Amino acid sequence: MIEVVDLGFTDYGAAWELQRQVFDLRLGGKIPDVLLLNEHKHVYTLGRNADPDHLLANDDELRNGEIGLYRIDRGGDITYHGPGQIVGYPILDLSAHYRDAHRYLLDLEEVIIRTLAGYGITGRRDAQFTGVWVGNEKIAAIGVKISHWVTMHGFALNVNTDLAYFERIIPCGIFHRGVTSMQRLLGREVPTADVSRHIVGHVAGVFGVEAVARDAAGFIEEIHQLHLEEVECPQ
Repeated sequence: MIEVVDLGFTDYGAAWELQRQVFDLRLGGKIPDVLLLNEHKHVYTLGRNADPDHLLANDDELRNGEIGLYRIDRGGDITYHGPGQIVGYPILDLSAHYRDAHRYLLDLEEVIIRTLAGYGITGRRDAQFTGVWVGNEKIAAIGVKISHWVTMHGFALNVNTDLAYFERIIPCGIFHRGVTSMQRLLGREVPTADVSRHIVGHVAGVFGVEAVARDAAGFIEEIHQLHLEEVECPQ
């Protein structure tokens, strides 16, 4: 089973802190697998090995555009998250599925490829770069952290994303490729709730689990309570 929580529109820092709490609880066997879905406020994130020169925006542009900036613990370089983009954080214990990090990345790509196919978009893998591509343009970025076979971070699918925000970075450190979105390819706005529903269905199919929806407010309250108990009464 995987619990699916749609957090809606979130601040990146708050979502990252929730991720860490969920990760700790999953690692301790206190909760089942979880998939967090959300759209973030404008933010650039840099992975562990990101080159800071790949951020082209200066401090004034970040401040005036109300764009957050975080250096985080996932793999990969720099990317953008913002409204109109579905960001998914599967927090899974891979020991219950398979202990294979490469297969996990392929499975995340497969979820996106199947989702796009439902809209008549042919997504593909690239032997050189992680993520999902349409032609030579990236439509979904993937960056993860795996510790003790429990996963964090995940994927970001451009649905109705304002692609202009990618112009102030070198996305994923790739100079010679572009980015695209479902909206650009289809020539119309795509309801993100519908795309999220397809993603959840394909996560269930690819990983062979039952997806169970959880109310966000109730889930967050439960996680905070369990986390507080862990802090106050460590094993």
